[in-house]
Amino acid sequence: MKKYLIAVGIFIVAAFIWNTAYYRLGIYIDLHPNEPVSTFMKTDEKNIYMQKDGEYAPFEIRGVDLEPGIPGEWPSDFAIDKKTYLRWFREIQDMGANTVRVYTILNDDFYNAFYEYNKYNDKPLYLLQGVWISDYDMFSHMDAFDQDIMTAFSDDCRTMIDVIHGKKSLALSYGNKGNGSFRKDVSPWVIGYILGVDWEQYTVTYTNQKNEGRAKYSGKYFSTTEDATPFEAFLAEVGDKAVEYESERYKQQRLVAFANRANTDPFVYPPSVVFARQKVASVDVEHIKPSAENFISGMFASYHVYSYFPDYLNVMRDTSRYSDAEINERLGSTRWATVKYRTSKLKGPRIEDYVSDESYIDQYGRYNTYLAYLKALTSYHTMPVVIAEYGLATGRGLSQDGDSVGRTQGYMSEAEQGQGLIECYSDIMNAGCAGSCLFTWQDEWFKRNWNTMHAVDLDKTPYWSDYQTNEQFFGVLTFDPGKEKSVCYADGDISEWEGDKPVASNNGTDLYVKYDEKFIYFLARGDNLKPGEDTLYIPIDTTPKSGSAYCEDYDVHFEKPSDFLMVIHGADDSRVVVNERYEVLKAIYGDTYYGEIPYSDPPARDSSKFVDIYLPITMQEYIRDRANAQPTGRKSNTGRLRLGNANPDSDSYDSLADFAFGDNAVEIRIPWQLLNFSNPSEMMIHDDYYEHYGIENLSIDKMSVGASADKGSPVSMGEVELDPWYKTVKTHERFKKSYYMLKDFWNAEQKNPAEQQKTEVNADGQ
Repeated sequence: MKKYLIAVGIFIVAAFIWNTAYYRLGIYIDLHPNEPVSTFMKTDEKNIYMQKDGEYAPFEIRGVDLEPGIPGEWPSDFAIDKKTYLRWFREIQDMGANTVRVYTILNDDFYNAFYEYNKYNDKPLYLLQGVWISDYDMFSHMDAFDQDIMTAFSDDCRTMIDVIHGKKSLALSYGNKGNGSFRKDVSPWVIGYILGVDWEQYTVTYTNQKNEGRAKYSGKYFSTTEDATPFEAFLAEVGDKAVEYESERYKQQRLVAFANRANTDPFVYPPSVVFARQKVASVDVEHIKPSAENFISGMFASYHVYSYFPDYLNVMRDTSRYSDAEINERLGSTRWATVKYRTSKLKGPRIEDYVSDESYIDQYGRYNTYLAYLKALTSYHTMPVVIAEYGLATGRGLSQDGDSVGRTQGYMSEAEQGQGLIECYSDIMNAGCAGSCLFTWQDEWFKRNWNTMHAVDLDKTPYWSDYQTNEQFFGVLTFDPGKEKSVCYADGDISEWEGDKPVASNNGTDLYVKYDEKFIYFLARGDNLKPGEDTLYIPIDTTPKSGSAYCEDYDVHFEKPSDFLMVIHGADDSRVVVNERYEVLKAIYGDTYYGEIPYSDPPARDSSKFVDIYLPITMQEYIRDRANAQPTGRKSNTGRLRLGNANPDSDSYDSLADFAFGDNAVEIRIPWQLLNFSNPSEMMIHDDYYEHYGIENLSIDKMSVGASADKGSPVSMGEVELDPWYKTVKTHERFKKSYYMLKDFWNAEQKNPAEQQKTEVNADGQ
């Protein structure tokens, strides 16, 4: 018995050691060193090919970016389960996509679901796998050759390769990687890797300046050209080691790309762009050359390109109206001379050589800077170009003006998003790209955006839906509050309010209030209320620190000092205004957008002046006029309210609608942030800006509201109890209208090109 127990113990220890060495440390013995390396993907100068039935045929990557975030969870929690992934894969493929792209190693549920979905599927879904660099590593080390970046990046490439081949165990991964036992070999459906992230210009520039002697790399699979920079050598070395590892251990190769975006594209721009958009760094994958002998798969150039940002070609067009003399006068001759000198020192292809008057005209006859930029990329590169991110957001908040054909970042309806995505996709394919990936599959509550992040508690964003932050609404699948339906829809049908008690009453007009994780809803109704004819005034008091019982702008009095006033009349003149003491944009960005420092002369706590509510769009205009010294930041009036039907089940659905008229009634929905809630999941609002010299949180448990169409007497106000929901969120999935529009377009326009035409190619992909 004793010998038996010893033998069992030895076996368990040996099994543990073997498991640790093989699945965790990646130690292996190559038992077939002479086995040839295989690939089922190849490229030529413009196209990507996939092997099927022994032949290679053109393959268009028609992808969808998929991220791990869902409401109530951080993406680093990797909380999406296998069942959800299986359903999403089917829905993605039904939409007409053939590929999903992920940015990092996800939990094993994803790969198990991907394996199960494809194993018996005659028309499989393919995968573009990414390797992420953590934000901490990137922002704490500006030198890409620093071992904390270089070693981690290379190790993560090896880990990723083991994961897709089903030979890895990961536990206690931090932030940018999932966990689990990865035992399913999904490699038959993995078409390639996109290595890296959106590189910051300062990282590229600092790496190049600090490592001037490291611009050359010569490996078995990738080498640099004479024109390469140290940063490009860094990429070549990481890519070379990744391909070497997969080639030697698994005898396979796949397509390889290095992440890039317009901010670090290869082009050199005119001084106006360098000045206005600080375009000073380049990453050029043409300086990384694969070995024709050893790398039998292929490279493609991967870019994240959005139609509205960065608007380099728009800046070129707009600033071309200024002569050098005018710019000298506006900027100062010394400053302009410095910009021109620095631009002259930048190396690389000049953008002017790759755009022409003809390249700007799209299939609709419009002047289209997005199409022109895409054509410049495909004209320059000697490898296929894939736009690995393009997208449009349906969030209510606007943060970037539109491109030359009107596609904006934010404040697009779901129908406008759908049409815009179809046009972007058409631009991408008409420019000669080999594929694209739509950003993104699902909306993401945790996301932040530059023009609203100052106003919200960034530690609590997964627990409420901020319709003012458009970055949360790039998906074609959204999450609406409520387990099956939302608590209310602003559509004029007041049946959801039956049995509710009014909060306040004024001269026959009753006001009702309810809320969920996305909106505060208001219903004003009265037998004598005439929506669209009467002007309805709805004061809202949230903070006890300030507010006025009188609004001089509309000459209306309230029972309690109020912070906001909703004015509802018609389609063109309805809005929310805020007491000037409680206006966040002026308090935080007064100098940029108002030309004054607000803390030197703050508004009175009980000021009777109410002002429009704005969101910043740009921090400065292209060329500032020194003579007039006007503030150069541009802003949008986000307090304006839009009339329409906000019920997604309606044929007249408008996802941006804020209010709707009913019979003697008005229904309104207001996003939480518009009323200066920084974290409604815990009922936190902005404290007094001038008391704290910025934004601090203040907890409240009630707010006061009222409604009246009569200015003859102060508006009576009642209290609304505010109960936090903390981390317990209830949502249901819903396809946006854009999903159905893309589905109809993709499924009607064309089949997978790999199914349409088969072309013989040789070992070099020709």
